[in-house]
Amino acid sequence: MAIHKGSEGTVHVGTDAVAEIRSYSVEETADTLETTSMGDAARTHLASLTSFSGSLDVYWDETDTAQIALTVGSSVTIKFYPEGTASSAKYYSGTAIVTGVSRSASFDGLVEASISVQGTGALTLATA
Repeated sequence: MAIHKGSEGTVHVGTDAVAEIRSYSVEETADTLETTSMGDAARTHLASLTSFSGSLDVYWDETDTAQIALTVGSSVTIKFYPEGTASSAKYYSGTAIVTGVSRSASFDGLVEASISVQGTGALTLATA
């Protein structure tokens, strides 16, 4: 059984790695269509359309090309690498629209940003 530390993960926008990642998440979902008929004893369903969304929490870095590309409304190719970018590493890739960017700071902390994306099209599993 292969297990991986969260610190191995990375996210890329196009070919650029996003700098200063604190955490990220990616979620895939599938709609279902009900196929239950009168007289059935239990509800039945079929899988339908799929979608994905994701988010990144980063330390804000205005010099990072990948962070700068993640502007609200932009369409980007995004790649989530749970096990890092070593050869033969698996990653999830898709086109996404940046739906939100939130920046925050406190007097005793670093400037942080949270970025939300909504997939457009399929999320695919590939090998580095």
